[in-house]
Amino acid sequence: MDMTISPFGSVFTVLLQWLVSALALMITAFVVPGFQVRNFSAALVAAVIIGLANIVIRPFLLFLTLPLNILTLGLFTFVVNGIVLKICAAILRDFNITSWFSAIFGAFILALVSAGLHYFLI
Repeated sequence: MDMTISPFGSVFTVLLQWLVSALALMITAFVVPGFQVRNFSAALVAAVIIGLANIVIRPFLLFLTLPLNILTLGLFTFVVNGIVLKICAAILRDFNITSWFSAIFGAFILALVSAGLHYFLI
């Protein structure tokens, strides 16, 4: 069995994950009221911005809310994810979240949909 890693294989995997994340955003926008993505190209841009925000902003927010996260046995993470989504929606023109409930519920649904799609498609 050949165990070499092709650079094209890893690029293809990243592109596939990006497309699946954008699809998860579109499905979440269809299911959650107040969670709006204009079209698939807007979902592609939003997926990149959300990914960057998860790298830069989310760890800082998780550190600040660590006592609440411990107290709620990790459930406050959905609130942190909702905050990250609201920040991204404020930055992007074609991605809109109308309320905090939509952001937190959208974070929960997005996590479920994204996990399911990544499991079955990648």
